[in-house]
Amino acid sequence: MNIRALTASDAETFHALRLRSLRDHPQAFGSAYADEINFPIEKIVERLQNTADRMTLGALVEREVVGFVSLVRYVGQKTRHRAMLAAMYVIPERRGQQIGAALLDQVIDYARGLADLEEIILAVTVGNHSARRLYAAAGFVASHIEARYIKLDEQYYDIEWMTLRLGSR
Repeated sequence: MNIRALTASDAETFHALRLRSLRDHPQAFGSAYADEINFPIEKIVERLQNTADRMTLGALVEREVVGFVSLVRYVGQKTRHRAMLAAMYVIPERRGQQIGAALLDQVIDYARGLADLEEIILAVTVGNHSARRLYAAAGFVASHIEARYIKLDEQYYDIEWMTLRLGSR
């Protein structure tokens, strides 16, 4: 397995995998398949423009992207000490192979290298026990549950917010 930053040359592959995640696991993401299906490739390329404030990593097995995770730092002067872990996904046929843990370790290592970044936050759908265990094992701690965050086909899903403090502050 190889983990690397995804770039513009990965845009089509990333978009296909992102759409698969939204289609197959709609309750796990705030975005909807219908919202992203018609995104122009330029928007995907822009999403993969890695900067100090935004990074998307991909996990590759035999040169195939099988998972991804994004870290997005808040840009406001008062909130730059925080970043959000977003859009983490590993294809079902590759789960249980430590790919998610490797992606998470790599993105946390990257975050630790960012000046003045103090914490990473994330949201996990209540009931997604395997994802929650993965985040807890990496040191994320639950802060609160936000009820009815996602509405899908007249069914509501709660999300649990979790935080990882990076330093001693």
